[in-house]
Amino acid sequence: MKIAITTTGNDLNSPLCERFGRTPRFIVYDTDSGSFEVFDNSVNLNAPQGAGLQTAQNIARQGVSCVITGHCGPKAFTVLQKAGIKVFLGQGSMTVKEAITAFNEGKLQEAQSPDVEGHW
Repeated sequence: MKIAITTTGNDLNSPLCERFGRTPRFIVYDTDSGSFEVFDNSVNLNAPQGAGLQTAQNIARQGVSCVITGHCGPKAFTVLQKAGIKVFLGQGSMTVKEAITAFNEGKLQEAQSPDVEGHW
């Protein structure tokens, strides 16, 4: 299974990013192989609008089953939900590796709806 995790860094020891749409990067982690790829999201960092929507569309193209992030707004949440991608909320003080471990142990809460307003 592939998991997309929002982050500010380039490896598993990087911090989880609180913002979904305006995350600088996301790591797509393969739970079967333990491998990962880093995807740049800088194009959406300063987008005047649509950052969450565009980021969600980009992640959906990666074939992930779920996303781990700090917060997810309404447009991004809708795109992810329609793509069958579950959203799990991590805490900002976590590293990517800690978020993956928490997910594997069933310790992350699945979001049932957006938890912030748009343009957060």
